[in-house]
Amino acid sequence: MAKAISHTEWFLAPYCIGNKLRGLRTEKQLTLARLAAETGLSTALLSKLETDRMVPTLPTLATICRVYGVGLGYFFAEATEHTLSVTRKVTSQGRGRSTDPGGVILLNPGVPRRQMDASMVDIAPGGVTTVPEAKPTSALFLYVLEGRIQIDAGGMRETMDTGDCAYLESDLPVSWSAAGKQRCRVLTVTPSKSATSPS
Repeated sequence: MAKAISHTEWFLAPYCIGNKLRGLRTEKQLTLARLAAETGLSTALLSKLETDRMVPTLPTLATICRVYGVGLGYFFAEATEHTLSVTRKVTSQGRGRSTDPGGVILLNPGVPRRQMDASMVDIAPGGVTTVPEAKPTSALFLYVLEGRIQIDAGGMRETMDTGDCAYLESDLPVSWSAAGKQRCRVLTVTPSKSATSPS
């Protein structure tokens, strides 16, 4: 039977106090033992606070704030934006048939005002793909999931194998094609059209 949470735990959950405590300790490169020595609190208590198994009292939080050099407001600031988009078990239709032209599957659809577009690009042997709606000074990150691709960017040509990745910023046309006789899949990340378009 699941443990019932208190009203206090429910109310504080959106503030992610445990994650913030752990993040500060990691940033300061402190062990739990060192933080315990600095604060006078036990490592067991600090561990429970970081994993949200215990709600900190204000005096306890104030003691920790002194060591980290932050105010109590750091833990209670309202998030201005928080988005999590999960796309599960992405598969490309028709994979394995050499006559299929391939395609692009957007991996983060439905996120309003997103800052980037992540896609899985499926390229058939001999198929060529261009960066969708490439803009001047556009940025592109790509990672080869399987197969080999050839990139043509501004007169430069590179062949990349499975596991290779590239980052490119260019105002020149960019295209890539399957190198060899196998299909290939590439993960791409580009600035979102909605993030780069004028308001």
